[in-house]
Amino acid sequence: MAESRLIQGRYRLLELIGRGGMGEVWGARDESLGRRVAVKCLKPMGPQHDQSFTRVLRERFRREARVAAALQHRGVTVVHDFGEYEGVLYLVMELLEGRNLSQLLEENKQHPLPVPDVVDIAEQVADALAYTHEQGIVHRDLKPANIMRLTDGAVKICDFGIARLGEDIGFTSRLTGTGIAMGTPHYMSPEQISGGHVDHRSDLYSLGCVLYEIATGVPPFDLDDAWAVLVGHRDTPPEPLRTHRADIPEFFERIVLDLLAKTPEGRPADAKELRRRIGSAVRTGPAHHAVVPAPRPGQPSSHERRLPSWTRGMTTGQKATGTSLLRSALPDHTAGLTGEWTTPTGLRGDYAVPPPARPERATPPPELLAVLASRHNAGLSLGRLGRWEEAGEVHRAVVVEREHTLGPDHPDTLASRYEVGFTLSRTGRAADALREFGRVADGRERTMGADHPETLAARQEMAYVLGQLGRHFEAHRVYAAVLESRERTMGHNHPDTLRCRHNLAYNLSRLGRLEDSYRMAYDVAAARARVLGAGHPDTLVTRYEVAYALGQLGRWTEALQTYREVATARAQVLGSDHPDTLAARYEVGISLGRLGRSAEALELYRGLVDDRTRVHGPADPETLRARHGLGVNLGRLARWEEALAESRDVCALRERMLGPQHPDTLVSRREVAVGLGWLGRWADALAVYGQVAEARERVLGVDHSDALASRNDEAHCLEQLGRHAEAVELYRRVAALRQQRGARSP
Repeated sequence: MAESRLIQGRYRLLELIGRGGMGEVWGARDESLGRRVAVKCLKPMGPQHDQSFTRVLRERFRREARVAAALQHRGVTVVHDFGEYEGVLYLVMELLEGRNLSQLLEENKQHPLPVPDVVDIAEQVADALAYTHEQGIVHRDLKPANIMRLTDGAVKICDFGIARLGEDIGFTSRLTGTGIAMGTPHYMSPEQISGGHVDHRSDLYSLGCVLYEIATGVPPFDLDDAWAVLVGHRDTPPEPLRTHRADIPEFFERIVLDLLAKTPEGRPADAKELRRRIGSAVRTGPAHHAVVPAPRPGQPSSHERRLPSWTRGMTTGQKATGTSLLRSALPDHTAGLTGEWTTPTGLRGDYAVPPPARPERATPPPELLAVLASRHNAGLSLGRLGRWEEAGEVHRAVVVEREHTLGPDHPDTLASRYEVGFTLSRTGRAADALREFGRVADGRERTMGADHPETLAARQEMAYVLGQLGRHFEAHRVYAAVLESRERTMGHNHPDTLRCRHNLAYNLSRLGRLEDSYRMAYDVAAARARVLGAGHPDTLVTRYEVAYALGQLGRWTEALQTYREVATARAQVLGSDHPDTLAARYEVGISLGRLGRSAEALELYRGLVDDRTRVHGPADPETLRARHGLGVNLGRLARWEEALAESRDVCALRERMLGPQHPDTLVSRREVAVGLGWLGRWADALAVYGQVAEARERVLGVDHSDALASRNDEAHCLEQLGRHAEAVELYRRVAALRQQRGARSP
């Protein structure tokens, strides 16, 4: 893109401001409006990413960019435009003159900022968060590097949602020869750490961490071990700010400590309340209290004493102040950028140059092996918390060290590489995961044998990611080979054998072998009930698959009964609000609708919508899926005015959250057309069907089955309008495309 110098005939790139893992940031001129702007350009997708991944990334980018562009507040970075040019996604935003808070602390030599500046920053950020939270948007990654202090004193929050795209693309890794950077755990709320529900109060906690740091010079949990930092957030009360700095006003200390409450309920109700408290205290001029003595030199602080010893041995990665391996390797970020999105130019490639490799050691020191084991375990713990990107950072770094120290085929090296593959699989990078699992499987076969349980585990994960990639025939062959080996070496009812049989049953259904899938899933469910118990989550997962196969076979009465039993059991074992319980209830609704019991389905969906809204929010994709089901059943009951209103509302929400061309949005738009047709408004229906068809052809291709179905819908409308010749011509065109498509199919 840089070579063209002009994007979309409008944005002229002038100077490269910074380059990083995600791409580049340029200072540019908007030729149409004659103003300076910043242009962020994402790296083009390489051959390692399949087309479906790239399509999802584009949809995610557009959705996040729309969210950012919709924010209009003096305290939020303005996004002017976004798009795609020559295969590169770009974002146009205001060019900021100033420094982020991380840079201000660095320039201040790790000393805290003046108290008046800290209070002013707190009030401005609270005002901006009050606005964004009212829009239903949670930042989720608030940290010093994402808050800019401009040259005129204004404060702006940056990177609403855009920074997270880097995690999707997989450009988060920053390795050195001796350590890792796994993100910044210093600003994570306890509910983020535990994988719980995150709302606007999580941003308030992160803001509390930021204010603590710029007021005292250190984060609330300033420890060298990443896991120790996480444990500190979760379990340890922060030390009062005045322990570090005597001139901090008591009112401000109280506000920050309230923001750092371990539970969301203990924090201010919202950013409006926070802004009011700060403003009120500033106007009334609070008194300062006495200084609390700081710990004596060499004496551990209270939070260090309370943390368990097993949290030692792992670096934290980058934070705003202090030293870290990554910060010593990378220069400061360039002024005027929004967030830690890039690093300045001048590096070799995209990353800092690692130090020279150390010579091989015949006998690695036990201390090094213990540190690597500690890091490996910390990565596993992050994965259990659902922090897959950070877990991947940890495991990639440990692989580098273990391969250098122990060799590529050492069991510990392969164990870390296996976890790398697992994190890649869980973050949507199936092609990369397949490569890693393949290397692990080959290495384990060389050193342990083809039938070793760990070799088979790697082969089974290969089959799983082949399924993720839609390569179900290849997946079937791998599953079958693994199953034969597991049954021979472990027996038919070993839990690992049953897991493989379950996966094989799932894959059979995706191959269209529905009877085979049903029989195998039925047998696995019975075996798991015997071995694990009828209420075990694994048993219920397989019974869910049995119900799915029954539905695909048209045996909806049996499917309904099975889904109901699974939903009841999951509510007892997992809880009524667990995602798996709600998913089973949704399938109960589908089954009722298929059986023509739309009144019952309607009532079920009403309750499900209420529960989804309460648990996940009104705009969550699963909430909207339940509302879509509600609208469909309103139509089946001939309540078309209500059905049309519901489908329009859902379509508008999906368009805003997912984008106008997302498959779910188009399904809702088609439902709008269905309602219009049943109300006799055929001309309006024709226009909507046409929009759906054109969008599906752009995204899926003219001969995709969904696009052809939409053209058939158009032809039906033309018939209803008496335009028979046009209808016949469109039917013929669809038939010809279907015939061509069938001829190309194997």
